[in-house]
Amino acid sequence: MFMPFSRGRPSRALASALAVWLAFAAAPSHGALTIGATRVVFEGAQRNTTVMVRNPSSQVFAAQVWVNTEADDTTTAVPFMPSPGLFRLDPGKEQLVRINGLPNELPQDRESLFFFNLQEIPQARPGADTANVLTIALRTRIKVFYRPNAIKGDPHKRLGELTWHWDANARQLLVHNPTPYHITFKRLTVAQGDAGRVEPGMVAPFADQRFDLPEGQGQPKHVRFSAINDYGGISEPLSVTVQPLP
Repeated sequence: MFMPFSRGRPSRALASALAVWLAFAAAPSHGALTIGATRVVFEGAQRNTTVMVRNPSSQVFAAQVWVNTEADDTTTAVPFMPSPGLFRLDPGKEQLVRINGLPNELPQDRESLFFFNLQEIPQARPGADTANVLTIALRTRIKVFYRPNAIKGDPHKRLGELTWHWDANARQLLVHNPTPYHITFKRLTVAQGDAGRVEPGMVAPFADQRFDLPEGQGQPKHVRFSAINDYGGISEPLSVTVQPLP
């Protein structure tokens, strides 16, 4: 974020800029640039894959892209290199970004999770007064799943293998994922209507994930869920029995 200003009493322009910034801070940020996918599946046999970045706005943007881990740091080495990493995107134009795979020692019995980042910075219009202008750099992240060659089949045909338990002590719903895939839930409910809706999340391969239930919700008998597939679509809802935690 860049906020140039002068010493002394804030100018009217700066005050207006600050008001705009507060409006952004008070509401969710939505970037002007769009990514042509909600997730990327990088197959182990691939040397690279592509992502389309579009600018449907009327403004020129500079865009920077990179891949990092869930920790969202800039120091952990990752086996992916997007190209180009920095580019200009004019109004109505699009840019194909190639995500190149690098030699790696990632696990071969399960998926690994990374994130594709797109940061946009609006460019000043020619002749515009930029002395008291607030520039906000927005960022969009989408998941990148590295899927090794050893993993075959359709992840969504294995949703029925998830097992669900009720932890009475913690008063939490627990799901166990015995598959090598990351399962991202779109909708998760333990009762009829909004009162039984649980905040969805994701469960990693060969791992457990816990969910807090809505206030006042007792031990659930069943859970109904749908998940997001490789293309961003939604699976048919499944309803399964919730067992007490042994």
